[in-house]
Amino acid sequence: MTRTRHTRTRIHYALRLGRALRLVWQTARGWTAAHAILLAFQGILPLVSLYLTKLMIDSVVAGISAPDKSAAFGRVAALLAWTGLVALASALIRSSSDLIAENQSMILTDRISDILHEKSVEIDLAYYENPKYFDTLHRAQQEAPSRPTRIVNGLAQVGMNGLSLAAMAGLLVSLHWAVAAVLFVAVAPGIVVRMRFSGILFRWQREHTHAERKAWYHHWMLTGDQHAKEIRLFGLGALFRERFRGLRRILRRERLALSARRSLADFLAQAGATAAIYGSYAFIAYQAVTGRITIGDLFMYFQAFQRGQGHLQQLLSGLAGLYEDNLFLSNFYEFLDIRPRIRPPARPRPFPKPVRKDICFSHVSFGYPGGRRKVFSDLSLSVGAGEHVALVGNNGSGKTTLVKLLCRLYDPDQGEITIDGIPLREFDPDGLRREISVILQDYARYHASAGENIWFGDVRAKRDEARLRAAAEKAGADGVLDGLPLGLHTMLGKWFDKGEELSIGEWQKMALARAFFKSGQILVLDEPTSSLDAKSETEVFKRFRELARGRTALLISHRFSTVRMADRIVVIENGSVLENGSHGELIRKGGQYARMFKAQARNYR
Repeated sequence: MTRTRHTRTRIHYALRLGRALRLVWQTARGWTAAHAILLAFQGILPLVSLYLTKLMIDSVVAGISAPDKSAAFGRVAALLAWTGLVALASALIRSSSDLIAENQSMILTDRISDILHEKSVEIDLAYYENPKYFDTLHRAQQEAPSRPTRIVNGLAQVGMNGLSLAAMAGLLVSLHWAVAAVLFVAVAPGIVVRMRFSGILFRWQREHTHAERKAWYHHWMLTGDQHAKEIRLFGLGALFRERFRGLRRILRRERLALSARRSLADFLAQAGATAAIYGSYAFIAYQAVTGRITIGDLFMYFQAFQRGQGHLQQLLSGLAGLYEDNLFLSNFYEFLDIRPRIRPPARPRPFPKPVRKDICFSHVSFGYPGGRRKVFSDLSLSVGAGEHVALVGNNGSGKTTLVKLLCRLYDPDQGEITIDGIPLREFDPDGLRREISVILQDYARYHASAGENIWFGDVRAKRDEARLRAAAEKAGADGVLDGLPLGLHTMLGKWFDKGEELSIGEWQKMALARAFFKSGQILVLDEPTSSLDAKSETEVFKRFRELARGRTALLISHRFSTVRMADRIVVIENGSVLENGSHGELIRKGGQYARMFKAQARNYR
């Protein structure tokens, strides 16, 4: 069983390594090939330089007793010139290799970031409800930008040092096979220690991802703008700083204990290696003293052993680094291997243009992933084509969730949602969402130009200024644009230079304009005026019927002065439709809606 597990581990290691290499090759083929060629030259040139130096020393020794000093010096000078040319070539190749490696690294890092972004957008919204997903994402973000590049550089170093090591070992074998053997035996224990502790560190980091992410969360709250006001108003700075310090103390203490164990094991390995190395030096010196090798040979073998030791250490260290990088790269591939559940069908149905019949929720049940309660239980609701329907109910009744299901950000656990009788699962999700103009209550604030904030509603459309201004006027945001120094071209928010901050109500008007810029058949407004003053709200809803004419509209609001404009009002409670009818019908019925309306009306008397 243990042997089978080790075999499986080696297979997974090889597969991950191959996957990383394919990624590198596909991202920067030319640069990768050029880097490999230059590293091959870097591996061979040290042997050439060492042999030329040996010849030069022997020529100097021979020239001391030669009768023709000029001729002897000529030979030394020629060898010295060749050695200098080799050194110059090595420097040029090393500089070129470093430049290529840096460029290759930047290209690869940018590609990895692009892959992370693509995957983050692709995966289902449900993953954002799962803490384990955030752990996976956190590990991927930590490791992905650097590990593939380190694997490439590690493989390159292994190849270069392997060539140099083979040459140095060949020289040492010509002296005595035992010297070459000592070279390999002396370095091995240190590499074993590193590989063992790489595995320990990998497991430790996976086990402590949640704590590291929690520490990062407190750092983000303390340094970002999203919580800045409340942290100051409620005096939370000291509390969050202490929580951050406490988490970091625990992580630092445990990591330091691991490092101490690794340092001790590494010292013991190096102690044995040092004794073996200096024993080899003594053997080489004895060979020179007894006249069995020349002074040039002494220098060459000494240098060959020292350089061979360095190349072997770098080779084995590179292999250990590959092992470590490959372990940590599994975090990146764990993230990439997440598969979205909401995917386009093999043969998507065309979206009805126009919608002729209705949007129908049939016996829909749904609960958020990881949640303990059902938001909906056997909910059925129909919205006719071109009908304007308002959804009302207490907080948590599921109104916004209904919109998310309609946009297919989630799929229901049971039941079905159809448009003109066609299940949503049979449409391409992107094609479905293009037909829905929506503003959610937790709308985004984009730190981009005012024009882009509106244009983001439909990025397939041209950024026509007349159309952008028309959308702003529909949302009552034309006054906001007129007050900005550069109008549509003004940068919004304070993250970047020359940015203009907006009030909450002004941001909501921009979000409304974004929804109106999109010409979808279905208009969804989720608390679209919650941050607007009474005058602005009245202006928006005076135009609501005109803006929604010819479109199916869903309106969610707690303000019954706006809800009553809808053709029909649906009251949702405890995951089911409680009441259904026009404003007048529901008032006459005297049920939940009537009670809610009267309670709110009393507040305005």
